[in-house]
Amino acid sequence: MADELVLNGKVFSSRLIVGTGKGVPFPLVGKAIEASGAQIVTVAVRRVDLNDTSEDSLLRHVSPKRYTYLPNTAGCYTAKDAVLTCELAREALDTNFVKLEVIGDAKTLFPDTAELVVAAKELVGKGFTVLPYSNDDPVVAKKLEDVGCAAVMPLGAPIGSGLGIRNPYNIQIILETVKIPVIVDAGVGTASDAAIVMELGCDAVLMNSGIFGAKDPVKMATAMRYAVEAGRLACQAGRIPKKLYATASSPLDGMIERPA
Repeated sequence: MADELVLNGKVFSSRLIVGTGKGVPFPLVGKAIEASGAQIVTVAVRRVDLNDTSEDSLLRHVSPKRYTYLPNTAGCYTAKDAVLTCELAREALDTNFVKLEVIGDAKTLFPDTAELVVAAKELVGKGFTVLPYSNDDPVVAKKLEDVGCAAVMPLGAPIGSGLGIRNPYNIQIILETVKIPVIVDAGVGTASDAAIVMELGCDAVLMNSGIFGAKDPVKMATAMRYAVEAGRLACQAGRIPKKLYATASSPLDGMIERPA
């Protein structure tokens, strides 16, 4: 059976979502996203000209006809600004899907969770499919589910840090707390980080810096693709329990006695 990611009724075969930022030339962005196998790409509405269709534009190299665009509200520090940005994105891209960010601190880029919940509730009421970037707090995740978000997107580590999954235990608790998809967003630095996210049981992983900050973004995008697939398979397979002491791989009973 196909193992698919479903977000508010839309079906995707890839569980890797890729950003389009970091100031990388758009031709390279297009090649890396193609190598990643991703079907959903995020775009910062306040930083990218969505009316530009020139040869060097994002829309030319990452076509909205091929990929599902997920506009985000990067750079917004209030619920009011985030809601307005989402409305502009819907106008420009004709989509109700949005990645909601409401930043609370310019240095850490940690979210303002109070404003985030306010914005999420208003956007859901306006008919948006809301995927909110949040901290790894199970209480906040539950509040976002309760106001009608289509998924929750807890951070693995601060945006662009590449620190990997700093608190896998909170991610596990979030997975037990909510029934909507859990997509880890931010902090992935290399392929093993992505595999860990999926092994925990998350539904998908979103990354930007981990790919476009690499020396070879196309190779890293390929590695991330395989890591996500491997981590998902490992989660479904079920790992062996951890033990303090050794356990023989072969049974000791019935061993053939050798003559002295």
